[in-house]
Amino acid sequence: MDALRPYAAAFSSRFLLMMQYRAAALAGFFTQCWFGAVHVMVLAAFYLGAPEAAAASPISLTQAVTYTWLAQGLLAVMPWVGDPEIADGVRSGSISYDRLRPVDAYALWYVRAAGWMTARVVPRVALMILAAGIVLPLMGQGQWAWQPPASLSAALLFLLSETLAIALACAIIMLINIIVVATMNARGINFLMQPIVIIFTGNLLPLALYPDALRTFLLVQPFAGVLDIPNRIYFAALTGQMAWAGIGLQMFWTALFIVLGRFWLARVMARLEVQGG
Repeated sequence: MDALRPYAAAFSSRFLLMMQYRAAALAGFFTQCWFGAVHVMVLAAFYLGAPEAAAASPISLTQAVTYTWLAQGLLAVMPWVGDPEIADGVRSGSISYDRLRPVDAYALWYVRAAGWMTARVVPRVALMILAAGIVLPLMGQGQWAWQPPASLSAALLFLLSETLAIALACAIIMLINIIVVATMNARGINFLMQPIVIIFTGNLLPLALYPDALRTFLLVQPFAGVLDIPNRIYFAALTGQMAWAGIGLQMFWTALFIVLGRFWLARVMARLEVQGG
């Protein structure tokens, strides 16, 4: 257990540090409420304006609305950019300190990214549940609200899948971090990731609503495991073997990215040069 103590300390210190930014969390919540409402209105226009197409849709309007609020509440889970601490370390040269620490650099950066991510998502998802899951029904707008899980088993599978989604997102962030270290520039990869994340996670549109020819590819590609698979498990669009297949895909991509990231980081750190003085 002593071997894990430095990593637990790194996670808790980053988590507690990020939890102090309450104003940022509140601002993010209001922004996500606005974009969530816009998404819901667009989906309502699509479903109510084309009832025949809506009837053939793989997910109902109620499920699509819940998908939207889940996506907004869990927005911070998605790997939009690399860890800003790593980018700052590259600019200042302080990243060299991590070469000297008697710990595994990959594991240290991974748990830091996990602390950074979970601290941003906890307050925002709690506020979103309050606003979209409780206040909207009390206002008589239950049809536009965040609905509860389809069943107890769906809720338990969702918790497992969402935990794996965070693990997968951290593994992707680690690949971004390594690119930042290798190129000594965070701008390029951070700009590139944003459209990829918006489209391939399902943040822009639930992946089930894309054309039939693209659905299989969109479901098996790694970014589906960050948002789309947990969301579909939540409202039972994925059940039984399909749900476990989705969870298996999350585990596969997470393990693959961790192995790839560890190998790549070892090569990059071996060639690391610190300039200046």
